[in-house]
Amino acid sequence: QVQLVESGGGLVQAGGSLRLSCAASGSIFSINIMGWYRQAPGKQRELVAVITSSGRTNYADSVKGRFTLSRDNAKNTVYLQMNSLKPEDTAVYYCNLIDVGVEYWGQGTQVTVSS
Repeated sequence: QVQLVESGGGLVQAGGSLRLSCAASGSIFSINIMGWYRQAPGKQRELVAVITSSGRTNYADSVKGRFTLSRDNAKNTVYLQMNSLKPEDTAVYYCNLIDVGVEYWGQGTQVTVSS
């Protein structure tokens, strides 16, 4: 049973920073893709950033240059450093893992950016 445990959400003023973490546990293949999606009220869930086990990243255009995704393969953990946050970044952020074709989701963590 694979579990994703997220941490690091909260309330921050515009221009501030937050760091999200997501730790995967259970039977996980070493080659996988992990990352973050977000869903704002009334909107569809959207990609924020993903990273392969080899370190290749893909970012949404809206966060390029502000967010940095990294991972520690030994800990099966990814970190999303979010800088220069904007009110439009407010959403529930969900950790995502794709492992041998199976997709897993975390429970979500709220990020609120006040103006």
